[in-house]
Amino acid sequence: MQQKLEMGQMVDEDKKWTITFARELKKEGIIAAPMVAVTVLQYLLQLVSMIMVGHLDQLSLSSVAIAISLTNVTGFSLLQSGLAGGLETLCGQAFGAEQYQKLGTYTCTAMISLLLVCPPVCLLWIFMDKFLPLVGQDPLISLQARKYSMWLIPALFGASIIKPLTRYFQSQSLIFPMLLSSFAILLFHISASWALVYKLGFGSKGSAIAFSLSTWLYVVMLGSHVMYSSVFEKTRITISKDSILHVGEFFRLAIPSAVMVCLKWWSCELLILLSGLLPNPKLETSVLSICLTISTLHFTLSYGFGAAASTRVSNELGAGNPQAARVAVQAAVFLSVTEAIIVSTTLFCCRYVLGSAFSSETQVADYVAVMTPLICLSVFMDSLQAVLSGVARGSGWQHLGAYVNLGAFYLVGLPVAMVLGFPVHLRGKGLWIGIVVGSVVQSTLLGCITYSTNWTKQVHNSILDHINQFILHELT
Repeated sequence: MQQKLEMGQMVDEDKKWTITFARELKKEGIIAAPMVAVTVLQYLLQLVSMIMVGHLDQLSLSSVAIAISLTNVTGFSLLQSGLAGGLETLCGQAFGAEQYQKLGTYTCTAMISLLLVCPPVCLLWIFMDKFLPLVGQDPLISLQARKYSMWLIPALFGASIIKPLTRYFQSQSLIFPMLLSSFAILLFHISASWALVYKLGFGSKGSAIAFSLSTWLYVVMLGSHVMYSSVFEKTRITISKDSILHVGEFFRLAIPSAVMVCLKWWSCELLILLSGLLPNPKLETSVLSICLTISTLHFTLSYGFGAAASTRVSNELGAGNPQAARVAVQAAVFLSVTEAIIVSTTLFCCRYVLGSAFSSETQVADYVAVMTPLICLSVFMDSLQAVLSGVARGSGWQHLGAYVNLGAFYLVGLPVAMVLGFPVHLRGKGLWIGIVVGSVVQSTLLGCITYSTNWTKQVHNSILDHINQFILHELT
């Protein structure tokens, strides 16, 4: 009799877990689906720029590919996926704890902090043509890359406002306004790029000008919505003394968040630079840049699921619900694996036409077809690590993710890539295999950390942080 009761309890618990899991899938799906669309639409701005320029000539494609890669890794991805990631912990947990006024304060703090980062980044872009030849890049490609980067400087300052705003919307699960704005901006960017590159004869720099115009139009659209919509009445963004006081707290989370995300992208960009040392550098650089562009485009998909995981985990931790946070992680991993299988299968089936979308040259398209199976493998690993990184940002342990990425890519991935690319003579294929190996190590370690996390203790730490912040606020 007791055995039957125990079995009945186990069945009831399984049924309860299934219902909870299904509800969590729905909650994350409601956030993830539009967030995926938003991140894809935002990334398509750069993809459109590259495609527009790619049909001019190989020099334009190579130089713009280098410029986009370097401006991403030193600027845009540093702000978007990196430093702004600290806001996911602060805003997400504050919203879960119903401390709504802090969302506006933290967002303003992030804007101020990111604007402070922009000037040194601009200096790096201005002298891009000086340091690229030092690492083996063709001087002509370096000069063209520098010219393109100069026209992206206005977009960098716009991104300093946009990236905190997107986290502000995301933490409140208000994705639909961003979706509509992103779609409108993409349509504008396509038209502006085509007109500036081809009709007005600006060439490659025309796409950079269009990107800067599109970024600031996005700032105006989202900023107007925040200022005038009644939805943000409780969380309105205002400039105050508290915004300045929280800069240190923001950077405490933002710097390891940036390191966690950017270490991988820096390793990828380093391989792009190393490809310039291979035989036929224009071909190798173009193909690896296309592979990285495809991988990054997919990452915008998986990043949407990671954003959903970060939002749900941080909200539940802030609300003091450890079991709900655990289920949120499980649901996010399930969604990411499903997405990875679908995308990998689609890419593999389209491998013979994939390269043609980026270049009119048959040699480039054929090389991309050879690289596609490796891209499919990296896609799967990226899906896992995007969600696990989202969990890290929502939980506030970005520092652990930073150590993981440092070991995975700089102690394992890059050495493997250099050995396979140069001594073993696998060239670009060997370099990309190294990135895949690093991704496998990264996802494995992040998975182990997430699996062993004590969510009850994590909730306790979150509550203590809010108490300490309250005491500090009262004292100041």
